[in-house]
Amino acid sequence: MRSRKRIISVLTILVILLLACVIVSCAFGPVNVSLLNIIKMTLNKISFTNFEPVWPASHETIIFNVRLPRVIAGVFVGAALASAGVIFQGLLRNPMADPYIIGTSAGAALGATLAMMLPISFAFLSLGVVPIAAFCGALITVLLVYNLARVGGKTPVVSMLLAGFVTSSMLAGIMTLLISINSSLQEKLTSVFRFLMGGFAIIYWNQLIVIIPLVIIGIFLTQLLARQLNAFSLGEEGAAHLGINTERAKLIFLALGALLTATAVSISGLIGFVGLITPHAMRLILGPDHRLLLPASAISGASFLIIADLVARIMIAPSEVPVGAITAVIGAPFFIYLLRRSKREYTF
Repeated sequence: MRSRKRIISVLTILVILLLACVIVSCAFGPVNVSLLNIIKMTLNKISFTNFEPVWPASHETIIFNVRLPRVIAGVFVGAALASAGVIFQGLLRNPMADPYIIGTSAGAALGATLAMMLPISFAFLSLGVVPIAAFCGALITVLLVYNLARVGGKTPVVSMLLAGFVTSSMLAGIMTLLISINSSLQEKLTSVFRFLMGGFAIIYWNQLIVIIPLVIIGIFLTQLLARQLNAFSLGEEGAAHLGINTERAKLIFLALGALLTATAVSISGLIGFVGLITPHAMRLILGPDHRLLLPASAISGASFLIIADLVARIMIAPSEVPVGAITAVIGAPFFIYLLRRSKREYTF
């Protein structure tokens, strides 16, 4: 009972902080909008109230058609990356594990590069060829790595890490080769760089209709399996002694982690540090129990990413800094501070 109350109280605080971050992130940019006016606009939109508009009509367009879709995208991308980080760190028992550890980043990057090179253009629910290719590239790479590491019906963790590293290096080399020899890609180096550094360009509500259900399903299913992820902290043998089918569990967790990562990458590019640092920070603060760690990391990852995106938007407005650069600059010192402040050995 005490544990359940603690989980509810911690998550309530984190949700309140997330809502505050969403409102602040919507308020600031090249054009600042009053926090109070944003609340009034939102209440009017959902028909709870009928406040008299004392703000320009352009402010509603900025908030609901430009900033809010971008902020909501940041919420779900941050939650997806942080949750995938928890999955891979818990499954692989590797403190350096992140959502891209088994090749999803390289696969997504190569898929996006191939899409930029091909003379085709189409859109599916406002998702263009580049995000769709990045999504497919990430999933195909994870499938390839899993099959390369599988030996005799088993998938050793070390073999998976090595296969992921080698595959990532190979795909990165192919991408570099394509950029070097293809003139059309050389003209699009800025687009390639933006994808590799991560960020949110123009986000439409139709894109979120595709992304949000995938992220919610992935996080929900992972939460249902939180006890199995706890068991993996004892190692594969320990988990097996507790009655867990470790091979099936590994496959499920890999699939969920790959789905969350590929979904995030498809609309944000490669944003680093969210999936690496957020789970570690929450583990230092809340402990290693994945029943609390998973939702706490998802909510904190969402808050962290939308604040990083806000900084990226206002730092040199009206131009933008790549969000991946901001997450690294903010995240690394914060994690070092937490690690030093805890004054205890880091444990899974």
